[in-house]
Amino acid sequence: MLRAEPLRRNKDFNVFLLGQALSVLGGSISLLALPLLVLHATGSLVQMGLITVISGVTGIGTGMFAGYVVDRADRRRLMIVCDLLRAVLFCAVPLVWWAAGPRVWLLYVLTALATVLTTLFDVAYVTAVPQLVRTEDLTAANGRVMGTFAVGTLLGPVAAGFLTAGVGAERALAVDGATFLVSAASLAWVRFGKPAGDRAEPAAGVFREVFVVGFRFLWAHPLLRPLTVLLTLLTFVTMGATDLLIYRVQHDLGRDAATVGYVIAVSGAGVVAAAATAGRLRRTFGFGPCWLASVAMIGVAVAVTGASRSVPVIAALAAVFMFGLTLAGVCSMTLRQEVTPDHLLGRVTSAFWTVHNASGPVGAAVLTVLAARHGVPAVSLAAGAFCLLVLGAGLLTPLRPWPAARRDAPGSGRRSKAAEEASLENER
Repeated sequence: MLRAEPLRRNKDFNVFLLGQALSVLGGSISLLALPLLVLHATGSLVQMGLITVISGVTGIGTGMFAGYVVDRADRRRLMIVCDLLRAVLFCAVPLVWWAAGPRVWLLYVLTALATVLTTLFDVAYVTAVPQLVRTEDLTAANGRVMGTFAVGTLLGPVAAGFLTAGVGAERALAVDGATFLVSAASLAWVRFGKPAGDRAEPAAGVFREVFVVGFRFLWAHPLLRPLTVLLTLLTFVTMGATDLLIYRVQHDLGRDAATVGYVIAVSGAGVVAAAATAGRLRRTFGFGPCWLASVAMIGVAVAVTGASRSVPVIAALAAVFMFGLTLAGVCSMTLRQEVTPDHLLGRVTSAFWTVHNASGPVGAAVLTVLAARHGVPAVSLAAGAFCLLVLGAGLLTPLRPWPAARRDAPGSGRRSKAAEEASLENER
């Protein structure tokens, strides 16, 4: 049974949140340090982009079974194990660099292994929130969860820039490893509430249990279905956007790693603003209008960020980009938590991420190859136009902002008939 404390006095949730804030800080360091380490070693935009491709492909593969593992495992214990293993992986990099010199292939292996652990952790992380807070606090709690990401995006890149410039990107990764140890320690102090309902289900075929159950529920919901399709198209552009930004600032404009860190840190202001306002915006305008407005902001930001030669303008538009991503993320995460039974939440979350992330590695590869051939500005303008096409398609779905689209508005306490039937069918 879920604990009844209001969010501000919920000690377990707040300890959980603070531990993850530090972990996200470390993760933001590696987000910048890994591609910079590859770029410094090879000088190749394509090889730097390969880090993103490997991460995306591995995330998709892991997503096929991550929800099943999370729904069957002790979620706290699983997250602690993932944290400890990631700490070992990231702390090993500077030791290898010191003993054997740069090994770029090692970074690709590290990226794949770390992505497996991160995907398992992230699915467990999202599904754990409803066990820590009251239902009426979900939107606010998810806003705070995204706010912890803002702490990392504000401070992590700055720290990564200074660490990379001062002691090298490989040592910056060791700092990330240390934050995972702190995260594991904080999780050991958190007590999760019991899930509502029994998780036990009848035995079924392995593939059906691992993936199809979550996907069928996802596809039956009138808002989750178009959201998944549109987000799959959008992710084709957004997964490679950070690579284009890093290359634009450091290579095209000739700025140093510290400047790249500042630009990404400024983008964190967008995360802070979205995390603070997501709940109010969603209550005022509804899920669909908020999500579609986010797509518009992302499209404009991608286009202008890649075409501008002004670092302040690039930083400001990067903040707009992150505001859009964060607002969309808080709204969609809350929607899934509201309409999905706890015993299916891991698989629905995993199926959602797996399907829409499937286009990301392809998009990252295409964007970086085209940018290397035709330049970042041209590719960024094309990517921004593509985002606006996604927005146009969204206006033809139940996500559109006019009143007819809000019959099944999330947060109303009602689940759609189709989703109810899918849940019953999945339990048979």
